[in-house]
Amino acid sequence: MDGLMELEKAGPSVNFIPCLTWVRRGVAKPNPERVKLTSEELGLVIKQTQRSLKELEEGEEEEKENVDTTNIKTGEDEKEVKQEGAAVKQEGEVVKKEHVKVKQEEKTEEDIAKEYGLEDYDEEEEGGEAQLLGLGDLTEYADPKDDPYLSAMDRELGEEDAEDQEDFMIRGTDNLIVAGHVEGDSSTLEVYVYNDVEDALYIHHDILLPSFPLALEWLAFDPESDTRGSLVAVGAMDPIIQVWDLDLVDSLEPAFSLGRKPRKKKGIARVGHKDAVLALSWNREVEHVLASGGVDQAVLLWDLNTQEVAASLAGHKEKVQTLAFHPMEAHSLVTGCCDAKVRLYDCRSPEKPLVWRVGGEVERVVWDHFTPHHLLASTEGGTVHYIDARKPSTPLWTLSAHTSAVTGLSLSTQCPGAVTTVAQDNIMKVWDISGPEPAFVCEKDLKLGALHAAHGCPDAPFVVCVGGDRRDDNFKVLDIREHAAVRQVFGSRRLVNPLRTAEFGHSTLAEAEPREDMETDTMQATLSSMSLAATTALATSCDPSLY
Repeated sequence: MDGLMELEKAGPSVNFIPCLTWVRRGVAKPNPERVKLTSEELGLVIKQTQRSLKELEEGEEEEKENVDTTNIKTGEDEKEVKQEGAAVKQEGEVVKKEHVKVKQEEKTEEDIAKEYGLEDYDEEEEGGEAQLLGLGDLTEYADPKDDPYLSAMDRELGEEDAEDQEDFMIRGTDNLIVAGHVEGDSSTLEVYVYNDVEDALYIHHDILLPSFPLALEWLAFDPESDTRGSLVAVGAMDPIIQVWDLDLVDSLEPAFSLGRKPRKKKGIARVGHKDAVLALSWNREVEHVLASGGVDQAVLLWDLNTQEVAASLAGHKEKVQTLAFHPMEAHSLVTGCCDAKVRLYDCRSPEKPLVWRVGGEVERVVWDHFTPHHLLASTEGGTVHYIDARKPSTPLWTLSAHTSAVTGLSLSTQCPGAVTTVAQDNIMKVWDISGPEPAFVCEKDLKLGALHAAHGCPDAPFVVCVGGDRRDDNFKVLDIREHAAVRQVFGSRRLVNPLRTAEFGHSTLAEAEPREDMETDTMQATLSSMSLAATTALATSCDPSLY
């Protein structure tokens, strides 16, 4: 996660995917609603944007004033600053006079003063109010109804090609993938449609974000509706968590936000996090609860119905980079922290969490839904730890999985033991953790640069999406069954459905519909099995010195 925050500071050259999540089949609206603004509505948006920008500027000035009160300059410093300011102003006057002199032959002094506003020059420089650059500055008409471009937009609201409308619809066999995408100074959510049966992948729509995204969590819940919704919560560099409605296209603002920045002058207190939000987890058993963790070392439980903080879990001594609610026990929440500890909280009495020390800053935590008392944790040191929640202090085993931070950790939704890891060493690996110790299955360089996120499809047990930082290619969806070693290890393993996903129609991998591009070369499978035993011995290690 520290790598993501460093990339955020890298400037306009970055292009990468920092976070990903899936939307289950059959939840998204078949025909999402388009937000189409009339000229009157756009006028209201422009005015609201101007007000928001003014409030933001006032908030920044207030923060600057607070900083200035704690950093009072000495008399000599103030004198020096005034002298520099006077020198700058003097240079400005010289430039102004030279400009007037050049034009003097063509125009009178009165004309020049009127044209360049020289009569008010000093007043604007000393006390003039700065103009806000926003949507309002893009309009030439005081009343948007007088703008011919916006009037033409109104006439086109109902005109849409039938073929485009069909492509816009989402079928019951489609999954959605939501990807946080950072390109230069632009941050967006890209909503992809993925169809496992037809092997189709394309961008359906995108959402412009105001801040660098760090964490995503899909919510099949809408506090403002009696029916099941499809929302995505976004944790970002900004401490305010935005929640967007995926069933609305071209929306200019989130459905709602969690948190509020303080405004001392107006007597408004802070609500929520004080710094960047690094982790989110939705409680699937108690659907109005969302957990968040951040740089401020806080873990907060949000009530989505009231959009207020319901509880705070104390005890973290560093940044909280990851957390996960138990998929079947509503009160159990596991967190991973930069103090190299995994903590398990009972949210009914969170005062004394169970604690495990691991081999470095914790990057990801995932519950093993096939063995509900067990969980996985990955670290910045490239290790993966398997923990029994009933046995505090020492993990069951430690795997040296990668040579750098394991930033993605995904357990198949339906195939017991199938784990996919990705890391900043650019490599994706597949493991079998069904035995007493983990076993290496296969690996692949995805050519996506350093990998920052991996997430398994909830409906297709062998499909994984991965995000990296290669500028020209940083996102990929793949089926790990394409590897002969995966088919050999998991081919006869019975699939189960502990998470009660939308569809479940196969007993084993072999019975699942094969992809056309999968190789079935017997020699390749034999060679993979020959290298399996040797690689397992090197890839697996238990280091008692870590605890």
